[in-house]
Amino acid sequence: MDILLLERLVPEAQAWLEARHLVECRPELANDASALRKAVYKAQAVVLPRKQVVTREFLDFAPLLRAVARMHVGSDNTDLEACRERKVRVIQATTASVRSNAEYLLAGLLLLFRRGIGSSLIGDRHADIRLGRELNGSVVGLLGLAPTAHTLALMLHGLGARLIGYDPAVHHTAPIWGRLRIQPVSLAEVMGQSDAVSVQVMYASRYNGFVNDKVLAHCKPGQVWVGISRSSLFDANAFASALTDGRIEAALLDGAEAGFASKGSPLHELSNLFLTPRLGSHTRESRVRASWYVAHRIHETLSHPGNTGFDQLNSGMMGLDANPQDGESTGPKFIIR
Repeated sequence: MDILLLERLVPEAQAWLEARHLVECRPELANDASALRKAVYKAQAVVLPRKQVVTREFLDFAPLLRAVARMHVGSDNTDLEACRERKVRVIQATTASVRSNAEYLLAGLLLLFRRGIGSSLIGDRHADIRLGRELNGSVVGLLGLAPTAHTLALMLHGLGARLIGYDPAVHHTAPIWGRLRIQPVSLAEVMGQSDAVSVQVMYASRYNGFVNDKVLAHCKPGQVWVGISRSSLFDANAFASALTDGRIEAALLDGAEAGFASKGSPLHELSNLFLTPRLGSHTRESRVRASWYVAHRIHETLSHPGNTGFDQLNSGMMGLDANPQDGESTGPKFIIR
């Protein structure tokens, strides 16, 4: 066995790999640690789901392993140092879901501005008519300049919104603000001026509880929030207070960690907090992009010894080229635009 799949690729990408390597697709192993250890012992590359953690112990059971691949964002479930020491390449299709996440955030903003639509979607045909708001002419604050923010900014400009933003890791004089036509302001100004706030901060442990009482004290009353960042970014007590007293009218967050709004949390009973289970990155198109990227990088790794390191799908490589090269039909390729 060359490649062990615990997460399926799209059929075309999987078939492309199977034509070049010995591939086993065993998604059931994600729930059987003992069987996984036996299977990974023979594998040169594995494609793992989000919940599967790669530790030194995991690598001890995989002496032939040369690549660990995932089709999602986040490396906190992978011991990168251990992989580097073992010369195991870490492959992540990080920006395959940039557009899907941007569209999720845009959809969230539209739904929270026009919450009567949501009532109809859940089957309430006789819901009270609620006075909505328009994105055109509204001020949208972008908290974080992760790649998703770049795509979202283009969408929001097209709808006539005015954009302001803050990123704790990007200086206000950085050229990226001008390129995206986002006015860089202080964090307090984002809170105080925005009709809506979109959160896509690249999470790091130092940002744990970043959105706290001090930050939320500046909120413009009646704001709506959407976000795809780790829920650890939010101080639960502070966020609950803002959602309760009218500073934040409603919030939609994607992929909150277990316990964030469970029983016992101050957020548990709030009817204006909406949570979705990582829907932002789950589209047919993003899965196609991620599958082909992972397939090509695994093939590249197994075909060229010594190609190791931490590898992410570059944000400039979002185009797909379906033209075969050298007479070989290889499916979509990622090309630099």
